[in-house]
Amino acid sequence: MTAVLGTVNRVLLGVVGLALVALGGAVLAVGLGAAAPSWWIHDSRGDVLLGDAERTRWRDAGWWWPAVLAVLAALVLLALWWLIAVLRRRRPAEVLVDTGDGEGALLRGRALADVLTAEAGALDGVARAQVRLTGRRSAPAARAGLLLEPHADPGEALHHLTTRALAHARASAGLASLPAEVRLKGVKHRAERVG
Repeated sequence: MTAVLGTVNRVLLGVVGLALVALGGAVLAVGLGAAAPSWWIHDSRGDVLLGDAERTRWRDAGWWWPAVLAVLAALVLLALWWLIAVLRRRRPAEVLVDTGDGEGALLRGRALADVLTAEAGALDGVARAQVRLTGRRSAPAARAGLLLEPHADPGEALHHLTTRALAHARASAGLASLPAEVRLKGVKHRAERVG
């Protein structure tokens, strides 16, 4: 679902962006004096976007303003839905834990993320860690950010994270897999004068 929503989001943004660039470029070209095609809504450089006749054309029709308001309201609702879908947190509130008896238990996703953060932060060479869960409750994934001390070996820190913290979480929750995206960053210290 997330991949489909991301693809739809990119395609819609691309289509809307191309349409706006094409329309804006065409209006700019006609405004700068380029010849307008015969089907174009404006004829010359001095033409306005909405003339008196166009603005007052449907004023007496009783359906015009309700139709305009309904279309604008639908566009606003669609834009709000799109914004909420893009900004919505993709963190599972709960993780389904396999208890081994054919049943299952629910573990708060925040609790699992906090334990992962604490265990990752306790690793040698890690100054600070932040772990968030993504995915679904039956198939969670982790997104981790590690801030490494200058003496830390990134490969070793990554190895310890996967073989310790992530392995413990996967085994404790009875998950078949716990995929993770890990971002490593080094601590920047200010230079100090020794003297």
